[in-house]
Amino acid sequence: MEARISPAEAPYSPETAEKLEKIMPPGIPPLTLFTTLARDGRLFRRFMGGGLLDPGHLTLRQREIVILRVCALSGSEYEWGVHVAFFAEKAGFEAAHLRSLTHGAATDDCWSDDERHLIAACDALHARCTLDDGVWDGLRQTHSPEGVMEILMLAGFYRTVGYLTNVLRLPCEAYAPGFADYRD
Repeated sequence: MEARISPAEAPYSPETAEKLEKIMPPGIPPLTLFTTLARDGRLFRRFMGGGLLDPGHLTLRQREIVILRVCALSGSEYEWGVHVAFFAEKAGFEAAHLRSLTHGAATDDCWSDDERHLIAACDALHARCTLDDGVWDGLRQTHSPEGVMEILMLAGFYRTVGYLTNVLRLPCEAYAPGFADYRD
């Protein structure tokens, strides 16, 4: 499948080139999502300014549980694969975790109670765009009000990423795994 909008090509504007260089690990070319958005400097800046990959109210593992679950639910194999490639090992995920986040449920044995609350929240947000009192109470057991707001914003941001990657039909990055790599 071919991308619906071709990415911008180098040379990029100095501001865009600097941002791409900062965000990517040495020797890794910029993500197709980033270079596609770089076609329009304003869209690129707004998108890059909306991310929550900095240290915040969530641990790396909590953040990646939310991102991977939302990407899987949204069918964004592109973004899911990028996050697995760059963050899964650092977050301490094993194959069982990645299978569960992609094809499983919050009740799977590989999760702690706190992690189950995160997955249940992602599932509820995806299905209904809200949290019932039980899911809310579960999150509040271990997250501050600010932490819960970060979870909501993170889930919403990656739902937007899912829209972009799916509608634009971005091909998976060569180094990124796919959903099928973690099927039972």
